[in-house]
Amino acid sequence: MLCGPGLTKRALIALIASVVIPAGGMASDLSMRTGRITSQPIGHYEFCQKHANECGPVKGSGAAPKVTDYGWDVIREINRAVNFSVMPKTDMELYGKEEVWAYPDVAGDCEDYVLLKRRMLIERGFSPGDVLITVVRKPDGEGHAVLTLRTSEGDFVLDNLVDEIKNWRETPYSYLKRQASNSSGRWVTIENGSDVLVGALK
Repeated sequence: MLCGPGLTKRALIALIASVVIPAGGMASDLSMRTGRITSQPIGHYEFCQKHANECGPVKGSGAAPKVTDYGWDVIREINRAVNFSVMPKTDMELYGKEEVWAYPDVAGDCEDYVLLKRRMLIERGFSPGDVLITVVRKPDGEGHAVLTLRTSEGDFVLDNLVDEIKNWRETPYSYLKRQASNSSGRWVTIENGSDVLVGALK
């Protein structure tokens, strides 16, 4: 998956800064609506072969939880810490091949940022069913991965390209698929994800 830094990152930040969301225009649809089982990204499949304990059924998955003020502090702290500590590099630069999903040491690409944030949030008490790797498409058509946080107030996005935590409706992405909340090794389609970009740019 292409999700590198550089001009694309600067352009994305500029785009996000210019986005204006119509007041109340999306208030009724703050959570992703998932659909059928779909293909697991090859990089995640290979990751699961090495980390099978992270890719099975999720116990107690159900309604999205209410996040406390302290919980939001933890989420913001982890998002900023990982964004700051990991140097952006492509899989080709690191491994000489594409689609390697791995926990980053000092460098990684978008999936690696997501894996580390997810693990750190789970270690701090968040359910694996509420922190879900999500595949999106950027406005320029490039593939990208973010972490979706399910909450009772809607779905929020942790992104290596920006430090601010945003509701998914406030991002410039088209949402394709994500991990199923009841099984970390299964992936499901996002049925209302293709209209996010259009809405965000109105």
